[in-house]
Amino acid sequence: MRIAVCIKQVPDTSEIRIDPVKHTLIRDGVPAIVNPYDKNAVETAIQLKEKHGGEVVVITMGLPSAKKALRECIALGCDRAYLVTDRAFGGADTYATSYTLAAALQKLGPFDLIFCGKQAIDGDTGQTGSSISAHLGVLQLTYALRVELEKDTVRVHREVDEGTMVLEAKTPALITVGKDINVPRYLSLRAKLDSYRADIGELHRDDLPDIDETKIGLQGSPTRVKKTFTPDKTKNGIRIDGVGSATAAQGLFEYLSDKGFV
Repeated sequence: MRIAVCIKQVPDTSEIRIDPVKHTLIRDGVPAIVNPYDKNAVETAIQLKEKHGGEVVVITMGLPSAKKALRECIALGCDRAYLVTDRAFGGADTYATSYTLAAALQKLGPFDLIFCGKQAIDGDTGQTGSSISAHLGVLQLTYALRVELEKDTVRVHREVDEGTMVLEAKTPALITVGKDINVPRYLSLRAKLDSYRADIGELHRDDLPDIDETKIGLQGSPTRVKKTFTPDKTKNGIRIDGVGSATAAQGLFEYLSDKGFV
C-alpha cells in the first residue's frame, strides 16, 4: 500500500503581523511550522502504515525552506519526502496549487490513499484537498474522524451536523482530516537527528512536462488577494450591575427581545 500526504508550511499564526501600508503579512523573522491539520493527516497515514504495511510519501509545494517541514514529517515516520519548487509555481492560489500538486502526485504515484489536512491555518479556504481529488479524478472523503482500511476498500467516519456519517469507497481515494481524528505523536530526538540525513527529493517545472502552463503559478490563478487587514476591535456588550439575579435576568430578556433575538 502506498500513501501520500500533502502538507503545507505555514507561518505560526500567533506571531503574524500585518504591514499597515502594504496590507500583507510580515514574514521576516516569523517562525514557520507544519500546518497543524496536516500533522493529523501525517499521523493518520503513519498509523495505517503501521497496521497494514506499505510506505508513506509526504509532499509539499513551496520554497526550499519548506524542506524543514518535510524533515519533521520524516522524523514522525514518513518514508520519503518531495518538495515541489520552481519560480514558475510562485504566486499560486488554491486552484493552481492543487493542479500542480496533482501533477506531482501523478508523477510519483500511483497511490492508494492521499491525505490532506482539512484546511491551512494561513488561508482557511479548505479547498486544496478537494481540488486535488478533482484534478486526479479520484473520490474524496472529507472531514474524517476515523479511517479504516480493508483490502481495496476504505471506510471513513465523518462528522456531519446530525452526528456521524459512515462512507465506504474503493481506493484510490483522497481523505481530508481535522484535529479530532487523533493526537500527533511527539518527535524523538533520535528521529529528529536522523531526519537531517534523509534525502529530500525535488520536483521542478521540467520534471512535469505534461503540465499546462496556463494553470500554474500566478498567471494560472483565477483569484487574487486584493487586501488583508486586521479587523478593528470593538466592544458592543452591555453590563447589568447592582441588581439581583432575577432582575438581571429580566433585564437581559427584555434587551434580547428588543433586539429581536427572542
